[in-house]
Amino acid sequence: MTQSAHPDFATMPTTFTDDADLLRRLRAQTPDPVKLLNGDLLHVEAERGICRFRFEIVPAFCHSQGKICQGGFLTGMVDAAMAHAAIAKGRLAVAVPTLELKISFFEAAGPGPVMAEGRVLRWGGSVGFLDGDIRDAAGRLVVHATSTVKIVRPKAKS
Repeated sequence: MTQSAHPDFATMPTTFTDDADLLRRLRAQTPDPVKLLNGDLLHVEAERGICRFRFEIVPAFCHSQGKICQGGFLTGMVDAAMAHAAIAKGRLAVAVPTLELKISFFEAAGPGPVMAEGRVLRWGGSVGFLDGDIRDAAGRLVVHATSTVKIVRPKAKS
């Protein structure tokens, strides 16, 4: 069994039968930041490197008398979606520390559900390029982000 280079998944087997099996495994081992952001992993496609989450924005995430979600929380949400897409693409074996993150805010989002999707655009030997979006319950584009990650693979055992 290959051990994951990602500390959150180091005890999880890196083999899975299909995307449904991968989804079950990832949901069973939700990282604490995703829990704090009220995230629920809904969909994963390992081959294509796609991941979808539902997040619940609560008033504690908001400023302007609890009406507008602070951008750092939205950034964490889209970053989690992109990272999970990359981890799925890497078949659970990789860690993907962020080298660069660009975020654009298009609309304000207040308390309630939002959907985040992360996608792998290019997957190389040591660097990956990702993008992601957050949409509100009405389907409006709230956030678009791009990210460059370092692909850290497990070290070969000697």
